[in-house]
Amino acid sequence: MSVETLPLGESFTWRYPESLQRQGHQRQSYDAEIRWDCFGEGPPVILCHGTPWSSFVWRRIVHELAPHWSVYVWDMVGYGRSDKPDGDVSLRTQGELLAALIEEWKLETPHVVAHDVGGAVALRSHLLHATPFASLTMIDVVALRPWGSPFFKLVAEHADVFASLPPNLHRVLVREYISGASHQGLAADVLDALVEPWIDAGQAAFYRQIAQADERFTAELEGRFGEIKIPTLIVWGTNDEWIPVDRADRLAAAIAGSRKHLIRGAGHLVQEDAPAELARVLAEWLHTHR
Repeated sequence: MSVETLPLGESFTWRYPESLQRQGHQRQSYDAEIRWDCFGEGPPVILCHGTPWSSFVWRRIVHELAPHWSVYVWDMVGYGRSDKPDGDVSLRTQGELLAALIEEWKLETPHVVAHDVGGAVALRSHLLHATPFASLTMIDVVALRPWGSPFFKLVAEHADVFASLPPNLHRVLVREYISGASHQGLAADVLDALVEPWIDAGQAAFYRQIAQADERFTAELEGRFGEIKIPTLIVWGTNDEWIPVDRADRLAAAIAGSRKHLIRGAGHLVQEDAPAELARVLAEWLHTHR
């Protein structure tokens, strides 16, 4: 296993569920290849990335957890090395996909660790699709309104215009945007790896997933946080400029019995700003609930 790249040697063909189609949902149907892999042996832990990331952000965490856990990583549809179809890649679809993957992997009660919009994906899978988890860790997650930067709103209104930008301008925009997620600053090779999936054929996909970001997919969750009975850990970087740290307090107050851990000096992309502390916190938490 290369901890620098996470090869994602397995795949799963995602098909829009026919059962939901019969319920009258008017959504575009498609097949997509979802890339995933599992490293290590032991109780299962699933790592869910956010936007505009991929499983790449978990490479150091996988290295630390794999000696004691079966660590599952995957790229959401429309992200990373998974297919990027011209269709629905919303949080609604991603939540359905996570539930389908857990069934595909035949996991009864995995531990789930989620970052950014991966938090909303995990919450939708657990609360709306009744997917059982052993525990849930949420790291700088999208879960409470308001969310979505002015840039998100601008793209939502003009997605076709942004998708048509000259490639060199698009590359500069994506690099600047991604750079803002780190408080410590990203190494050049890390920034290159984070930008790469969104270049060339990925350009339209980058703006598509932003344009489909919609607060209604978290609004329907907010009144149900009291239903969460599993052990829950909330982790936040104190210098997150994308999602303010006050959301950690609000989430902790909404989920009875949850625990909170703040990582000093880390921005939104905690996996890059404080990988050693994050790995230690996760290892201790998972060991406690093994």
